[in-house]
Parts: sequence; C-alpha cells; structure tokens
Amino acid sequence: MKTMQKGFTLIELMIVVAIIAILAAIALPAYQDYTRRSRVTEGLSLAAGSKTAVAEYFSSHSEWPSSNSAAGLAEAGQIKGNAVNKVEVGGEEDDGVITVTFNEKVAGKGSTATIILSPSETSGSFAWDCKGGSLDPKYRPSECR
Repeated sequence: MKTMQKGFTLIELMIVVAIIAILAAIALPAYQDYTRRSRVTEGLSLAAGSKTAVAEYFSSHSEWPSSNSAAGLAEAGQIKGNAVNKVEVGGEEDDGVITVTFNEKVAGKGSTATIILSPSETSGSFAWDCKGGSLDPKYRPSECR
C-alpha cells in the first residue's frame, strides 16, 4: 500500500525562503538608489524656475545675477522641497551659478550634498552644465555625470 505525501517538506520551504532572501538582498539597494535619484530630480525641477530667471536677467542686463533677489527669486531657504534644503543663485564669483543643496535624504545621514548648475550663453541661447557640486555621480542624471 502506497502513502501519498501531502504538503511541503522542511527543506523545500527553507529553499524558498533562501531564494526570497537573496532576491530581497539584491532589490533593496537598487530601490534605495532609485529613490535617491528621484529626489535629485526634485531638486532639478525646483531649479528650473531659477534657470529661467537667470536667463531672463542675463538677457536684460548682459551680466549674470549675483543673488536670488537680483534674479527676482525668493530667498534661497524658501525654495525648498522634501529632499532639498535650498536653491541659491550666485556664488563667490557671481557668475549666475545655481546651487541646489540636498538634505540627508539624498546625501546620507547627517550630511548635505550639492549640485551646481553653471550657465553659458552663446548667440542668445543658454546651456547649463551640471557636473559641479558634491553629489555622488551615481545619483546624478546621465547628462550631469
């Protein structure tokens, strides 16, 4: 007389749990990188208005603005988001640069990171270089690496 086995053995269940653990170990770091990159996109979206204001200021005055107020923007600390501390126009050289400062949601626990957008003007058109700043390249959009 044959007996039929019902259910799963302990070994089979342990193999399934091990496979799920391996998949989770691979997926979680990839997901964390994805969320940080999406937060960087938030900062670049907040900087879009500043880019327009800087370009308009240059078109009107033939020089780059030295501060947020010169460009007609709110104070740097008032332009902020969920992962962005501030968006600031100007810098040490007053060359129209825009500095986006991210909080610890992007930079890591207890620190900040920046991405610097540097303008250039050629025959009435503007281009922005976003390779400056302290933000880790793996979190930057592809055009900013």
